[in-house]
Amino acid sequence: MSQIEKSGSYTLGDRRVHRLGYGAMQLAGPGVFGPPRDRAAALAVLRSAVEQGVNHIDTSDFYGPHITNQLIREALAPYPDDLTIVSKIGARRGDDAAWLPAFSAEALTQAVHDNLRNLGLEQLEVVNLRIMFDAHGPAEGSIEQPLSVLAQLQQQGLVRHIGLSNVTPRQVAEGRRICPIVCVQNQYNLACRGDDALIDDLARDGIAYVPFFPLGGFSPLQSSTLSELAQQLAVTPMQLALAWLLQRAPNILLIPGTSSLGHLHENLAVAQLSLSDETMSMLNAIGA
Repeated sequence: MSQIEKSGSYTLGDRRVHRLGYGAMQLAGPGVFGPPRDRAAALAVLRSAVEQGVNHIDTSDFYGPHITNQLIREALAPYPDDLTIVSKIGARRGDDAAWLPAFSAEALTQAVHDNLRNLGLEQLEVVNLRIMFDAHGPAEGSIEQPLSVLAQLQQQGLVRHIGLSNVTPRQVAEGRRICPIVCVQNQYNLACRGDDALIDDLARDGIAYVPFFPLGGFSPLQSSTLSELAQQLAVTPMQLALAWLLQRAPNILLIPGTSSLGHLHENLAVAQLSLSDETMSMLNAIGA
């Protein structure tokens, strides 16, 4: 068994993926805009991830924009048969690198075609519809119009499976009434625990939950408990935070991102960690 296989696996759509994957967002330039500082290093990270067993890569054509998907294609095409590439639509980038909503039928359709072109695919395995009603996080509001557009693109054969991102539990319920939903991608980590009940509900229905900003996002997790436990276990605080997520629920799929080979190896080594009930209890208390 390879190192990454020890993280276990879970069904995403109709593909079985290792629970420890890779998020490609950080491969673009500063602020997820423009080309990477070191293109060769970005390509090396992607190739190393797949060589070490990663078969779930998360991306979007609005990373860069276009840059990340082009790097994935250059590094990995022709793609391994077991590789699942998950993209997302619902946003676009302004000339000033701003993140802007893009929910019209025209914008969503164009986004799917942009992803297909830049990844070099005829069908996208999973597309997450990212909802941006509020710049600060999930906000209530009907998602019927944009999700119906994505469902139509699915019926045309351009998209195989559909997920949701940056959504509330009510929006997840609404989405599931419109079309099958295979995954939900929201912000969640040791200190950001608002989706606890949603994760458990999705687990009962066999739907994957993919936390973004699993390490706190642009403000890394800071906790004396986390740091002390990590020191006792001879791991980094970030490795411990990822290991907690893997043990938190069986339907959680991790997509930690990095542009560094060293950090990639640290992230994938998390598959080896097994936390005691006592450690899990102490970590659970951080977000209580």
